[in-house]
Amino acid sequence: MFDKILIANRGEIALRILRACKELGISTVAVHSTADADAMHVRLADESVCIGPPPSKDSYLNVPALLAACEITGADAVHPGYGFLSENARFAEILADHNLDFIGPKAEHIRLMGDKIEAKKTAKKLGIPVVPGSEGAVGPDDDAMAIAKAIGFPVLVKAASGGGGRGMKVAQTSDDLMLALSTAANEAKSAFGDASVYLEKYLQKPRHIEIQVLGDGRGGAIHLGERDCSLQRRHQKVWEEGPSPALDPAARAKIGSTVAKAMQQMKYLGVGTVEFLYEDGEFYFIEMNTRIQVEHPVTEMITGIDLVLEQIRIAAGGDLPVTQDEVVINGHSIECRVNAENPVTFRPSPGKILQYHPPGGLGVRIDSAVYQGYIIPPYYDSLVGKLIVHGKTRAECLMRLRRALDEMVVEGIETTLPLFRALVREPDIIDGDYHIHWLEQYLAGQPAD
Repeated sequence: MFDKILIANRGEIALRILRACKELGISTVAVHSTADADAMHVRLADESVCIGPPPSKDSYLNVPALLAACEITGADAVHPGYGFLSENARFAEILADHNLDFIGPKAEHIRLMGDKIEAKKTAKKLGIPVVPGSEGAVGPDDDAMAIAKAIGFPVLVKAASGGGGRGMKVAQTSDDLMLALSTAANEAKSAFGDASVYLEKYLQKPRHIEIQVLGDGRGGAIHLGERDCSLQRRHQKVWEEGPSPALDPAARAKIGSTVAKAMQQMKYLGVGTVEFLYEDGEFYFIEMNTRIQVEHPVTEMITGIDLVLEQIRIAAGGDLPVTQDEVVINGHSIECRVNAENPVTFRPSPGKILQYHPPGGLGVRIDSAVYQGYIIPPYYDSLVGKLIVHGKTRAECLMRLRRALDEMVVEGIETTLPLFRALVREPDIIDGDYHIHWLEQYLAGQPAD
């Protein structure tokens, strides 16, 4: 087991990792920018090191500063959390060059799955169903038009690198294709330094279903069920739940076993999430995230498995905590991402939290690093915290979520709490009848179809 872990992140995920380390008896090092000097994970860590000014490129993405912090404190491993350097294969290699362990997948798998085109090719080879699309990158030429017509309009133009909805455009007809290609390529170049784009069939009303996996790096791998992340705004997840209201046990078992078998063949190490679009009973691979996910608590609540703790154990050479037959899905869980944003315009609302009261009670969990008097800085994401609830059934879970949302108090800044209080009372949400376009239609005042 590791003696000391440096947590190369901030906010609630840094605090989440710190708690797992504490339970394992591992010393912790918090790194922080000058803007995060009063952050909760900095206060609770055994040691802390300031690694630079507020801009991420000068602090949390500053690899030399992180290496120096490891050397100063004697850390022997680094946990990247999510975002920042968590899916940077070169960072994992640099750590290995300095005899430091990266708590995450092998660099080769990070690199492979970070290239969306190669990831899709690999998934297809491993027997995972994929969305119909181009075999590789396309440009604004006759070949692109021919491929699009073969796939069938509408088509989705997607950046080969990166994610988060950037470099992604829909072409409804052939007349839209050239503009969509150039716009997506320009966005991709600006956001990721890579203008490569490819084409996929644009599904009309799919669900977004992701399968949580855990591998030991030696050919052992299991799946821990699915999460439904279909409620999205601008391709950003807002509400996640598991199990999915759209899947029956047979569909769940089939896609889960397919993914687990693929991870065994890859000899995948650590946690990961294989993401799909699901429509008319068919799954279509879209990408794999080679890191812990923001929504991982949903899986923890329904399986009883501490994913961050197991991620650390396995990175240190440990075995899988259970066999596939021992994985039991218990009840239902929903997570709401409460952001410091205007609930209508989604304009960021950084500032000082004047009053803070998290909800409690049976089956209610808050993953947050804020406190009364904490100032949410304007430099990073706007996450205030994640409200996660669990119930024996989905109906009980929704009832508990309504109560917890009404109980939660965050004053001094605007938050998205009013949005969730409305959503949890919407008939379509109560019935589990929604898809990836539902939320944007709802926010635009359009009837969700």
